[in-house]
Amino acid sequence: MRIVLLALVLLAGNAAAAEPPTARQLVQQAMDHWRGTTSHSVITMTIHRPDWERSMTLEGWSQGDKLSLVRVIEPARDAGNATLLNDSNMWTYTPKINRIVKVPSSMMAQSWMGSDFSNKDIAKSTDIIDAYDHRLDGTESRDGHTVYTVTSIPHEDAAVVWGKEVLLIRDDFVLLEQQYWDQDGVLVKRLETTEVAEMGGRPVARVMQMGDVDTPGEWTRITTREVEFDLDLPPQLFTLSNLRNPRQ
Repeated sequence: MRIVLLALVLLAGNAAAAEPPTARQLVQQAMDHWRGTTSHSVITMTIHRPDWERSMTLEGWSQGDKLSLVRVIEPARDAGNATLLNDSNMWTYTPKINRIVKVPSSMMAQSWMGSDFSNKDIAKSTDIIDAYDHRLDGTESRDGHTVYTVTSIPHEDAAVVWGKEVLLIRDDFVLLEQQYWDQDGVLVKRLETTEVAEMGGRPVARVMQMGDVDTPGEWTRITTREVEFDLDLPPQLFTLSNLRNPRQ
């Protein structure tokens, strides 16, 4: 009898483990997967327009889902420009004028560093977890992985501009695509992963591209050159003092 009961317990445990994650769990895991407990990365951001293109190298740090610091290290003319995020608060620093500016809510829809990402995209990246309801709309097989399609609808009182967001998340929690739809059900812009690679001990979206659907010739590409996760970061890293006078 004890053996039978043990077998039943093991079978129940295996069945529970085999259950697919919920839509909310998928979104949460996708956000946590990229950031880790803490992270440090070096990326190249390329902004492309039909008649010009420019690139810059950025160094970034994050802690949890509230604290982030991004600093330009190349080219020389832009070096030192930086953005600090603390929850939904955003500050920028420009060394040429030696000034820290708090970004007001009225400017959150404006472009971040001249890219196709808005200040709101950067500051509100994890708000989708709690400010939206999530629905699993389907699965498909792609390159040996299961890919989940999750539709996220904002709460009625959520301070967001989108009518819905649609996310394609791989079974190892790599975000393959994020679609932004307006209140009229029109797809406005899309963030797509074009290359996945093993970096920092986990598969990550190494190359991602953001662009408006109506202007395919305009886009911003983020290429991760190096990344490490779950490292010790000094507490003074995410401060206004460090934003102006970097010590890390």
